[in-house]
Formats: sequence, structure tokens, C-alpha cells
Amino acid sequence: MEYNQTQSMATGRSGVAIFMQQVYLWMTAALLVTALSAFFTVNNETILMATFSGYTPILLIAGIIGIVMYLSFAMHKLSPAVATSLFLLYAALNGVFLAPLALVYTEASITKTFIITAGMFGGMSLFGMTTKKDLTGIGSFCIMGLWGLILAMIVNIFMKSSAMDFVISIIGVIVFVGLTAFDTQKLKQMGETAPLDDAVAMRRGALLGAITLYLDFINLFLYLLRLFGERK
Repeated sequence: MEYNQTQSMATGRSGVAIFMQQVYLWMTAALLVTALSAFFTVNNETILMATFSGYTPILLIAGIIGIVMYLSFAMHKLSPAVATSLFLLYAALNGVFLAPLALVYTEASITKTFIITAGMFGGMSLFGMTTKKDLTGIGSFCIMGLWGLILAMIVNIFMKSSAMDFVISIIGVIVFVGLTAFDTQKLKQMGETAPLDDAVAMRRGALLGAITLYLDFINLFLYLLRLFGERK
């Protein structure tokens, strides 16, 4: 009985390591695709102009939101090839959408902010992996804060307050720092029961986890850039 319990715990730890490794690999791949897509877009004036003219921005946003929602709700029935293709397409479209940042902020400040983001994300993700504290309360608080953040951003579209924009950026950093730790802990718990003998289920779970952490990273980067980015 004691041997079986020990074996089960060892398998759980092994499952967490394998599952989280796949999550981080796919998240890194998505970030690379986004960076390459943004670089290609900003360095091709024809594509850049075409992308942000007429109704194209609306269609681009609709495509990004549509793909991530579809993946979130239909991942369980998608084949690994289709799910992976849509995931990478989503990352590429994000790169196209974020490309104009390179026209607004200096390359040095973008690079500096990315490094800061990577450090903060890595630290909070490590905290989420190692802490014994249940982060559900923090996660719930951050999710409520996210809804408040969205509402404040909508209001500020009309108010155009620089002070409010500064406060929104600070709150955004706090929210996504907390969500990074919470989401990592949640994914770690998923990894404890990961079906190691089912490659399809592992890929689906890893892609969903990668989407979650990718969104945390991108949003943390954007709010930090609003705070520390140097405009051209």
C-alpha cells in the first residue's frame, strides 16, 4: 500500500514535469512566431499599410478573438495537427496586430521591456510552481480586477485621461503578475493527473496551457511597455 502511494506520487511529479515542459515549449514557440510575424510586418510597408486600412483591423481583431475562443471551447475535439496550426496562426496574427508598437516605441525600450517581462513572468511562474499556498483567492481577485480593468479602459477611451491611463497600466501589471502565478499553479495541478500515455490529450492540454501563459506574458509586456516604453 505504501509502495503504491509512493509510486503514485512519483508518477504525479513526473507527469507535472513532462506536461509543464510541453506547455513552456509551446508558449515559447508562440512568442517566437509572434515576434517574427511582427518583425516581418513592420518591415514590409505594403503589408503594414494593407493590414491597418479600412475594415482590416476589425477583421484582424475578430480573427484573433475568434481563434482563441474556438481553441478554448473546441480543443477537446480537434486533432493535434489542426489545434497546433490554429495555435500558431493565432500567434502570427497577434504579431501582425502588435507590429505598430515598433513604430511607436524605440527598439531599445521594447527590448528592455521584454527582458523585464521575461524576468517577472519567470519569477511569478516559478512561484506558482513551487508555493504550497493555494492561490485560488489571488486568482479570483485578479480575474475580478481584469474585468474592472477592461471597464476602466473603455471609460478612458472617452475620457482620454493620462492619469487614469497610468493607473490602468499599474493595475494591469499587478493583475497579470498575479494571474501568471495562479495560472501556473492551476496548470501544475493539471499536470499531476496528465495522461502520459495519451499523446493527443497531452498535446491538447499543453496547447491550452500555452495559450493561457502566452496571454499572461503578452498582456504583462504590453502594460509594462505603457509604463516604461520610450516613444520615438
